[in-house]
Amino acid sequence: MPYLLISTQIRLEAGPTMVGDEHSDPDLMDFLGARKRNMLGNNFCEYYVNDAPRVVLDKLEQLGYRVVSMTGVGQTLVWCLHRE
Repeated sequence: MPYLLISTQIRLEAGPTMVGDEHSDPDLMDFLGARKRNMLGNNFCEYYVNDAPRVVLDKLEQLGYRVVSMTGVGQTLVWCLHRE
């Protein structure tokens, strides 16, 4: 699973940061300290951490992930990362 998306709301730059979905690598989610939740009204689960995106990006860099792109979508900031 070499690609990874993380995101946060613009007004929440200090966290929480969404780091995965129900199909994400459990070992990677453990490394990030992520917790799984299901938000009311969603028919899917997501993993999140209370860390700011900068902290998450630093942790992922330790594992060899690099930012491929970053964008803003409405009120959401999204980073796409890749690991060789």
